[in-house]
Amino acid sequence: MSVGHYENFPVGSILLPRRMRRAVHAIYHFARYADDVADEGDKQPEERLRELAHLQDELDVIRDGGIPAMPLMRNLAAAISSHALPMQPFYDLLSAFSQDVVKKRYQTFAEVVDYCRRSANPVGRLMLALYGENDPRSLAMSDGICTALQLINFLQDVAIDWDKDRIYIPLDDLQKFRIRESQIAGRDATGLWRPMMLAQVERTRKMLQAGAPLGKVLKGRLGLELRLVIMGGERILKKLHDSGGDVFRQRPVLTWRDWIYMLWRALRTR
Repeated sequence: MSVGHYENFPVGSILLPRRMRRAVHAIYHFARYADDVADEGDKQPEERLRELAHLQDELDVIRDGGIPAMPLMRNLAAAISSHALPMQPFYDLLSAFSQDVVKKRYQTFAEVVDYCRRSANPVGRLMLALYGENDPRSLAMSDGICTALQLINFLQDVAIDWDKDRIYIPLDDLQKFRIRESQIAGRDATGLWRPMMLAQVERTRKMLQAGAPLGKVLKGRLGLELRLVIMGGERILKKLHDSGGDVFRQRPVLTWRDWIYMLWRALRTR
């Protein structure tokens, strides 16, 4: 999974109502821990999958009303119980983490989107559940935003993911623009790299914009938080566009100037 996958998770944000912070921390720590099991260290794939399977067993215990063994999972159980959170998003996250252990390439964009459906969208759905928001249109817009944010991370982290023997850009797109894996390995942004990346940026921007109205639909702190997240994605896409997608020389990140601009815009568009 991309290194920046949880950059937009609002852990400890002063914008979050106090009543939600403990639950958000519990969700984040579960996701972060499971992601690290799939990604970090030098464990063999079989060991990683066993640990993820154990986490799924712990989820089963929570689902069935029992008390899980791991302190991490007991905290998660308390959050699920206190806020009547749905269980499926947690299972979806574990499914995506397990897939990361065994799947390193994606042939089509549809395959990538299916991965995002399980790796990113659950976070948005859980945040909406914490706020008691379950309107189908809101859920659909949240899915679009979360998938777009995951795609943005993939575009930021092409070089980082390559070092882990992963490519999240669809192979169909690389083949369309006659880009070989050796070009990524060589950190080479020449040839048709620029038009390929700009096509990825434009597709992702459209997806983000389709979900953006949710930032105005949701009221209060959640709406402001979401508008900031969306604007952060927009800023990274602009940086990717301006660089022609050359993420090898410098990975685009948000600066303090970006945050000031984003906060000003977010407050104006309440």
